[in-house]
Amino acid sequence: MVQLHLKRGDESQFLFSTTVDVPLETLIQQITEIYNGRLKVDRICSEILQLADHGIALPPNMQGLTEEQIVDLKLTDQWEEKCVPSGGSVFRKDGIGMRNGHAPNEKMKEVLVRTVEEAKALISKKQVQANVCVTMAMVKEALDQLRGAVMIVYPMELPPHDPIRMEFENREDLSGTQASLQVITVDECQLWWAAKEMQTGKKLQDYIGKNEKTKLVVKIQRKGQGAPAREPLITEEQQKQMMLDYYRRQEMLKKLEEADDDSHLDSEWADRQTLKRQFQGLNNIKWGPR
Repeated sequence: MVQLHLKRGDESQFLFSTTVDVPLETLIQQITEIYNGRLKVDRICSEILQLADHGIALPPNMQGLTEEQIVDLKLTDQWEEKCVPSGGSVFRKDGIGMRNGHAPNEKMKEVLVRTVEEAKALISKKQVQANVCVTMAMVKEALDQLRGAVMIVYPMELPPHDPIRMEFENREDLSGTQASLQVITVDECQLWWAAKEMQTGKKLQDYIGKNEKTKLVVKIQRKGQGAPAREPLITEEQQKQMMLDYYRRQEMLKKLEEADDDSHLDSEWADRQTLKRQFQGLNNIKWGPR
């Protein structure tokens, strides 16, 4: 199987396993699904941590308002009594006014936090270092874990306007957010290898040959952004190792230079004629008047 190391810019994303005869259209679709799926998992994990700390999201018309403004406008949250966490709630006010502050108790909070850690680990960028290829099945497993944890803590489900429920139901609206800049649709996606765009209508083997044991770095980006920067000839780790080897060599040469120092030959005890002059009584002879 061909192993692709997917990057966006200089940042590693994940490893993907495929074959040389895969059409580029299929490859782009598979990679895009995993790439965007990982982004969805990250967004949900971020929101679940907010849920664990501050409870469910307020209705859109109440978000960002102070308590005085809510009272003056006579607004009420009809979901507050319907969506109560298992085991009761603990009040922890949300400083930015996006959630109602009725958070799960410590036991239920631990369930959410632990599940977030497990889901993140499943699709983490550290899987690249572990040489583990990420599949769409792994992304779906992470989503199922998160969905299950939320159902345990909120068996009555979350409000329809809560970002977590909207993500699970694929109703999320990312327009105007930083997250929207990260998402790449299938139609927008381009794959680049060795400073060449892998164009649709061809197969992977048209670019890399028929060797199924090939490993290569492929960069994903949005159309219209031009060619991505080429990969450096040596990796950051290799550069660090080279600098370390250079330093060790310099230290070794310095020690050898100190060991070759022959200034001791000018010392009296190193004079080969000293013993001869001593027998002849020529030592300590001083010329001149006493």
